[in-house]
Amino acid sequence: MEDQNKSNAPGPDKTGSPTLPSVESRYDILSTYRQPYLNRGWDCSELTLPALLPRWGHNSTTVLPMPFQSVGARGVNHLSSKLLMALFPPNTPIFKLNMDEGLITEMEEQEGLDSENAKNLRTEFNKAFAKIERITMSEIEASGDRTVLFECLKHLLVVGNALLHHSKEGLRTFPLNQFVVRRDPAGNVLEIILKEEVDPIVVPKAIRDAIPESSKDYTAKKSLSLYTYVVRRKTDWATYQEVCGTIIENTRGTYPLDRCPWIALRFNRINGEDYGRGYVEEYIGDFTSLENLTAAIVQGSAAAAKVLFLVKPNSTTKVKVLARTPNGGFAQGNAEDVTVLRLDKAQDFATAKALRDDFISQLSYAFLLNTAIQREAERVTAEEIRFMAEELEQTLGGFYSIMSIELQLPYITIKMDGLQRRGQLPKLPKGSLRPVIVTGLEALGRGNDRNKLVRFMQTLSAALGPPAVQMYVNVSEVIERLAISDGIDTKNLIKSEEQVAQAQQMSQMQALIEKLGPGAIAGMSGAAKERIKIDGQQASTDAGQGTPSAAGQAKA
Repeated sequence: MEDQNKSNAPGPDKTGSPTLPSVESRYDILSTYRQPYLNRGWDCSELTLPALLPRWGHNSTTVLPMPFQSVGARGVNHLSSKLLMALFPPNTPIFKLNMDEGLITEMEEQEGLDSENAKNLRTEFNKAFAKIERITMSEIEASGDRTVLFECLKHLLVVGNALLHHSKEGLRTFPLNQFVVRRDPAGNVLEIILKEEVDPIVVPKAIRDAIPESSKDYTAKKSLSLYTYVVRRKTDWATYQEVCGTIIENTRGTYPLDRCPWIALRFNRINGEDYGRGYVEEYIGDFTSLENLTAAIVQGSAAAAKVLFLVKPNSTTKVKVLARTPNGGFAQGNAEDVTVLRLDKAQDFATAKALRDDFISQLSYAFLLNTAIQREAERVTAEEIRFMAEELEQTLGGFYSIMSIELQLPYITIKMDGLQRRGQLPKLPKGSLRPVIVTGLEALGRGNDRNKLVRFMQTLSAALGPPAVQMYVNVSEVIERLAISDGIDTKNLIKSEEQVAQAQQMSQMQALIEKLGPGAIAGMSGAAKERIKIDGQQASTDAGQGTPSAAGQAKA
């Protein structure tokens, strides 16, 4: 019934304007399908971060719910930070540019290049692409978008949905209670409507002029509802704003299909649904149980901590005498007449605490908290902690896949388009470049390659021995691959073959000086000195390929 109503709902016409009387009417219709997701988002927010998505009627004086446990808040903040570092690592390119292979082949054929010149052409392209990547990443680092992205990731974890908008003023994120979205069965966004409450005093003059005369008295005293309508058409996106049922004409605009600055995000993709579900919702049962158990333990402990004396009725011991007697003083009475109220619930509290600790452990694993990674033992190795952390991060592979398509790729495309418009990047033929995301899921792949390489080297060393490894393994290639898997720039870090040769030559000269004396080098012929130099270069080559040098064999 819901799908039928949505399919029959009036949509936009060819100009991008809805066929309904106003965008506000369209927003009210779509908000009915959003309400179940909003209700679940409120419940999840109250158990983790209550200020993230407060209920209707919230203002600065509203007292927000206070959870009895902090595992939810700590887990969401921790996991959001890890996701931010995985999706947008600092000082590390999150994408690389690949040129269309057919276009490169066509250029090679037109120029009639041989294999060597074709290789040089590809090298020049890669250098130009690397420069574009560095300029784009510098813009991202200087923009301050990470703060907004961190907030957006928290909304995705708790509520499951968020809306990003990239403009000249910067990046903004909007919670689920401010926008509605409609998608096709494949999950592509068709409509986005944003509702903002703004003060009439601070809105631009164009918006104030668009307010009808009949509504100006009303809006002068209350906040103004500003609607932004974004709709997908066959070849582009159309957008405009509306206030009090009147379209603001100078806000009309269009965007290419792959460069829309409005990005509707969801944590996971559910077939046939316009909105996503949050990560917290998947563990809402554990959070609810943990909240109830913690509340019972806290309230019970408070009752058990209360000290209450009971005096037998009609006893010779007087309550007033006991109350007035100072600490360490004397009073007339019978000790058997006075008792202390006890709950005798220690065993019940122990059962509740054990169950509560079990829920905390499960949620700590789910949100990658360090307390879950380290097991309870006297000695826990760093390798064991690293292995368990990597195992837990593999569970986020699905989220990385969605974010690379719905967040990172559109974000990078919009950033590059803005730089091209400002002249900071060269304008390239349409469709010639294709950004490829290299973080998130790809980063996990690089981590797996690193582990395989390390295990392979350990297996070789254990089975064949270190001498065989040195003979058959190219050490310089192993170092390069390990650095790439960890995302380390090896420029000016790893010695080149020439530097290794010079170092070995100097080592051989120093050994001769110590053995024969300084005068022996001066008395050597030019051919002998050249032979030492050649031996040093050969030793460098053999060391890079893992084979013992001639000098090393002679010494042995």
